[in-house]
Amino acid sequence: MRHYSRHYYVSDNLNDLEKIEEELEAHDVNITQIHVLSDDDADVQRHEHLHAVPSIMKQDIVHSTEVGAVVGAGVAALVLMVVSLTRLPDTVGWAPFILLAIVLFGFCTWEGSFLGFQTRNVKFIRFEGDLHKGKHVFFVDIESHQESVLDDVLQDHPKLTPAGTGGATPDWLLQLQCNWHEFRKEFP
Repeated sequence: MRHYSRHYYVSDNLNDLEKIEEELEAHDVNITQIHVLSDDDADVQRHEHLHAVPSIMKQDIVHSTEVGAVVGAGVAALVLMVVSLTRLPDTVGWAPFILLAIVLFGFCTWEGSFLGFQTRNVKFIRFEGDLHKGKHVFFVDIESHQESVLDDVLQDHPKLTPAGTGGATPDWLLQLQCNWHEFRKEFP
């Protein structure tokens, strides 16, 4: 299994970011490893070689759904535990309470995802100030053997400000995205 790390950079120049992306792709860094996060999606779309973060990934849907599921599991377990301390199951059986626990779990999970649609992805919250100032966040999911390529390319772009590292997209998802991108190139 491959291991990726994510490197974040901030810039106010989309032309420079487009050159960087082209240079990285020329050095066999796949387009699915490179993204630009911006509050000005229209401007990013005008740059043919920039790979914008899809709007669905800008929201915190996945993380919030996971939190909702954990809360839902706790609520469902609490309901079943409280009911087990009473004599109700002796008179009406367990079925209504199990159904209630399932419904509460589903509701909490759904509510978590609903709240996630309304908030920025937790991985991008730290960049809100820069994004509101009209800057763009450039990030690359890089394998360890590609680190030197990234360093070499970025030496020619001193205006790009390093903004830290973080967890990358899982390998299996990057491979799926890469395969989808190749499929779309072959069969438009």
